[in-house]
Order: sequence, then structure tokens, then C-alpha cells
Amino acid sequence: MQNHVDVAIIGAGSAGLSALRQVRKITGNYLLIDPGPLGTTCARVGCMPSKALIHIANDYHRRRSFAGMGISGAEHLRCDIPAVLRHVRTLRDRFTTGMIEATRELAGEQYVEERAVLIGPTRIQIGDRLVDADRIILAPGARPMIPREWQPFSGHILTSSTIFEQNVLPGRIAVIGLGPVGLEIGQALGRLGIQMTGFNTSSEIGGLSDPEVNAVAGKIFAKEFTLHTGAAATIKTTANGVEVHAGTATATVDKILVATGVRPNIDELGMETLGIELDGHGMPPVDPHTSQIGDLSVYLAGDANGYAPILHEALDEGFIAGRHSFEADGASACYCRRPPLRIVFSDPQCAVVGRSFTELRDTSIVIGHVDFRQQARAILEGRNAGVLRLYAESSSGRILGAEMVAPEAEHLAHLLAACIQANMTVHNALQLPFYHPTLEEGLRTALRDAATQLTESPSPEGLHLCESCPESVLQ
Repeated sequence: MQNHVDVAIIGAGSAGLSALRQVRKITGNYLLIDPGPLGTTCARVGCMPSKALIHIANDYHRRRSFAGMGISGAEHLRCDIPAVLRHVRTLRDRFTTGMIEATRELAGEQYVEERAVLIGPTRIQIGDRLVDADRIILAPGARPMIPREWQPFSGHILTSSTIFEQNVLPGRIAVIGLGPVGLEIGQALGRLGIQMTGFNTSSEIGGLSDPEVNAVAGKIFAKEFTLHTGAAATIKTTANGVEVHAGTATATVDKILVATGVRPNIDELGMETLGIELDGHGMPPVDPHTSQIGDLSVYLAGDANGYAPILHEALDEGFIAGRHSFEADGASACYCRRPPLRIVFSDPQCAVVGRSFTELRDTSIVIGHVDFRQQARAILEGRNAGVLRLYAESSSGRILGAEMVAPEAEHLAHLLAACIQANMTVHNALQLPFYHPTLEEGLRTALRDAATQLTESPSPEGLHLCESCPESVLQ
């Protein structure tokens, strides 16, 4: 192992690997340091196992609609929870193994399977050795957060890191925290036959901030499992299990799934040795555009910096940290970030794309609306529930963002993200093709609704699909 490197990357998750891909283009004198287990949070305990569970739960849930479609025998279907969990782990292991192999191949002999600790802004300790580094990229990730006062109840607590390791699950589970993780897993477990009760300090669920979208989402998910929102939860053990209190609500359960957010893995990293002021949580100041810590040649990327613990954001931040660490003068590069995109894989799915309702609350916007209860394709498939609200700038018609709870919201959100990234207006977007019958036609309904409100902005010439023969704008 070298005593001096151009770059030391601490953490072999999504952000660390993304940084490494950029660093390798510039230098071969680097180290990738991670004590393991390898495989990225997404593959081991996050995106992949949770989506496997959700897919099984949604398939099993469909049996309830079979009789109305003329399919009989659904009453004989049974769910074997231990077998479901084994299947989820099998798929999880497949993805994890692939990521481990990719990591080792990418890093080569410069991967060090040890814990690293900072000894100042240019030195790290790896085991019993000291290594000097001209640049340090920190990508240690994050872990599920369990409030300190609940830690004595650890025997009754599950998190997204432990739930998929269970061989069996009890009949009664409370999920505390109804953000993306809590809502996804809570609904999935309920569909598999577990009695679920959800608690959320805020009245907003699924990361939604638009009160109309949130209200619709609350009504939809309350049909599947009991929801208590707007009050903080407390817990205590009883002879009959664990009792959860929130406001006037009480539930007695066997286990609690805590989904109240994540904590950056920086507490034992030696951040205090950087010589820079840390906040009350031990976090240093990080430039969100460059991932740089203060004016040091140290970068904090991915889930650990607390900005957006989402895989594609971690990849971008790793890229930026890797590239920026070698830019001229180390402080001039600034990369354009993609439009924010957050998707909850519930059923129907929730999504926030671009700027949220809260971010736009005090700006001049028009809101395009579509109710999926009346959407043709959704009705055909028996999934006609939800709403989409699209936000456009009043003066120009430029699409700024949207919030939704809708069937296949992931696809609608991606389409809108592309429109936002291209700086498209409502009128531009209405010239895109919309096939019939598709759920995407619901987005066109919202665009048309927004267009009728843009009285102060003239309809633009639009996108010429054929430059040799410009056609009239189709809306």
C-alpha cells in the first residue's frame, strides 16, 4: 500500500465508485478504502430488495380484483412469508454479488478492505498505517436513524437494513415514518397479510408537499392500512408486545419498522481533525455544487452529505467530486445538476419532480390538474385513483415542477423531468406525441388545463418537428 496518493476515496458505495471512475481517468495513484461489506446500500438493503418485495406484494394483491374480471379461484391463493423473504434475499444476493465483482474489478489492487480515519485534511490512518493524500473524497454513506430514546427497545425494532434478513415476520407491525421507505414497505407488508399501522409526525406522507395531492394520497393509502399522522410517536413495551402512542392514537404491535430517515456515517470518521467548524450534528460546511468541504481539498459526496440520499444523486455527486478534485485551482468547476426527481414505489406511486409545491408557494404559477379517477387507461386497468398537479411559470408557461400520486407515476415523472431539463413550456410539451390509450394522456390533460390558465403568455410558435416544412402547432 502506498504511503502517498493523489486521491484517497473513503467509501465504496454508489458515490465512491462514481468518483473512482472519474479519478481513474486522471491518475492511477489512488486508493479506494472501505471495510465492507461491499455491494452498495442500494443493492444490499435499499432499492433492490425493497422493489422485489413490492413486486411480490402487488402481484398477490391483484387477486382481490380477479372475480370482477371473470377469473375464479383467487380465494385459494396463499402467501408464504418465509418463502417470500427467501426469494427477496436470493434476488438481493444476485445484485449484490454483481456490485462486489464490479467494485473489485474497478479498483483493482488499489482497494483496501479496512476502516479509514482522517488525521487532518491531507492524511488518513488505515489500520496501523498513515497515508498522505493530496485529495480526499469522503463517501461513507448513511444508515437508518433510530432515535436515542428508542434504542433500549432494539429487540423490537426493524429498519430497512434488517427487515430483509428476517426469516419470518410477526402478524402485527407498526411503521413509524411514512416517507418513501416507510410508505413503500408498510403498504407492501400489508398486502402480504401483515396487520400494519402507520405513524407520521407530519401530516404529509410520501414526500409530498402539495396539500391537494397529499390529501388524495392519504385517502388512498388509508384504505389499505391504518394511518395516524400529525403527531410524534412514543413507544413502550407491554405484556402483549409494543405499544405505540401518537396524539390520541394507540396501537399494540409485535415489531416496529423505524423509517424516520438516515444518519450520515461520519461520526467515527475524524471530521474534527479537518480544522474546520462543524455544526451541532458534526457536519462540516459542504458546497452543494461541488461537494467541497470549505476551501479544503476534501469532498463529501453521496448520502453522507445530507442533501438527497437517492442513488442517482449520489452518482452525480461522486462524479462531481471526482472531477472537481482535479479541476484547475480546485475551485472553479460547477456542474449543472439534473432536475430533482423523487419517486415512491407505492401503489399508486408518489412522485415529486422539479420544484415542489412548497418551493413554489410564493411564486406566480399556474397549476394544471388531472384526476386519474376519470382517466381512460387507468379505468380499463382498474387503477383509476390519484391526482397529478403540474406547476408552470405564469409569465412564460415554462414547466417548473409537479407532484403526483398516480398509477405508473415513475414514467410520468421521468417524462416531466425531461421536459424541465429541456426548459420546455406547457405549449412545447403539448406538441409531444401522446399515444392512445395510455396513462401519459393524463399528463396531457394536466398540460391542457395549465395552458387554459396562461392568458398572459401568447402561444409560442413551438417546436418544428420538420424543419423543411414547419407545421402549425398541434395541441
